[in-house]
Amino acid sequence: MSERTSYEPGVPSWVDLSSPDTEASATFYGGLFGWEVQSAGPVEETGGYGMFTLRGKQVAGIGPIMQEGQPPVWSTYVATDDADAAAARAADAGASVLAEPMDVMDAGRMAVFAHPAAGVLGVWQAGRHTGAELVNEPGALNWNELQTHDVDGAKAFGEAVFGWTPDDQAFGGMTYTLFTVGGQGVAGAMAMPSRVPEGTPAFWLAYFTVEDCDASVAKVEELGGSTFGSPHTLEGVGTFAVVADPHGSTFGVIAGEPPEE
Repeated sequence: MSERTSYEPGVPSWVDLSSPDTEASATFYGGLFGWEVQSAGPVEETGGYGMFTLRGKQVAGIGPIMQEGQPPVWSTYVATDDADAAAARAADAGASVLAEPMDVMDAGRMAVFAHPAAGVLGVWQAGRHTGAELVNEPGALNWNELQTHDVDGAKAFGEAVFGWTPDDQAFGGMTYTLFTVGGQGVAGAMAMPSRVPEGTPAFWLAYFTVEDCDASVAKVEELGGSTFGSPHTLEGVGTFAVVADPHGSTFGVIAGEPPEE
C-alpha cells in the first residue's frame, strides 16, 4: 500500500532531516527525488520546519540545525499511541531522553531518545499529522535500518519499548534482524559494517525507493553528494546503495521491495 493515513504503534511512520542549509538541501533532494518543500506553519511556531512533498503528499520533514554541534542527519520516528509512556519505557531500558515528550502544535506529540545499542530514535503520537502519506514507491520512504555494535542489545530495547519481535534471517551471507509487529517486518538491524569508521555510534538509515539505483547514485554525485561503494543486489531485496547528501547526511536508495518475512 503506497498511500498511508495511519500507522500502528511500533511502525516507523516518519523521517526528517536536520540541515545546516535547508534551501541547499531542498535543492539537492528536489533534484534527486522530485521533492518540493511546504512550510509546516509560521516560523515562530515551527522553528522553520517544513515538509518534503511528492505529488502533493507529505513524505519527509526538514528543519534547520537547532543547536551547536548537532550533526546533519536523517532521523527516524516510530508511531506510538502514548509518547510519554514510550519515553518512560525507553528510559527504563537504558536510553537517555534527548527531547522530553512535547506537543507539536496540533500536529502530534513527540519525544526523542538515544540508546547505546539502538541509536537515536524519535516517537510520534499522531494528531493532525499522521506520518508519511506515501511510502514504498519512487521518491518515498521504503525502509528503516539500524546499524549497531550490539544487535542483541538493540533487540532487547526494541522489545521493551516498541513491542518489536526480532526475527534473524540470512541475507547475503550475513545475519539480518527483522523487527516485526504482528508478524510483519517493520524495520531492520545489522551489525556495524567493518568499513564504518571505528567508534561510530549506532545509527539509523532511512532508505528511499528509486526506479534505478545506479542512475540515482550517479545523480547523487552529480548534485554534490557522495557514495559509499557501488550498489549491491540481494535476491528478494533489490539493488541498493548507501549515499550522503552534500552536508554529509547519510541515507539509502533502493530499487526493489523492503525485506519481508
